[in-house]
Amino acid sequence: MATAPNIRRPDVLTLEVIELIGDVVARFHEDYEAAAGEHALTGAQARLLSLLSLEPLPMRKLAQKLKCEPSNVTGIMDRLEARGLVERRPDPSDRRVKLAAATQEGRRVARELREGLRFAREPLAALSEEERLVLRDLLRRMVNENSWN
Repeated sequence: MATAPNIRRPDVLTLEVIELIGDVVARFHEDYEAAAGEHALTGAQARLLSLLSLEPLPMRKLAQKLKCEPSNVTGIMDRLEARGLVERRPDPSDRRVKLAAATQEGRRVARELREGLRFAREPLAALSEEERLVLRDLLRRMVNENSWN
């Protein structure tokens, strides 16, 4: 009879860190949903708009970043486009590909969304610049070392 591989259980500190990360994520999502609601947006619409405020992206890439099906992105885009927040345009490097892009109004709303996220502003401001840099670098390392995303 085969035995299960020897799996190392996380130590107490690791479990506490995991719990704290979960708390941060939950609070971020609550705050993000509230900020989106202030602009009559769903969380998915706000996330898509925030991504497009950084750079135009092909629809397929948007679906990958949002971890959803391209058909879902199409529906979200349709609703945002009807409000004048995004537009579809041909990709200058490949006219067969449609790029999704935030309009000027969409970029303004995305900026207000970012500025409206209150939950982490004060706790982060209480950290020194050096502490924020360390936190940023540790989070980047965690994200980059976990290619399971």
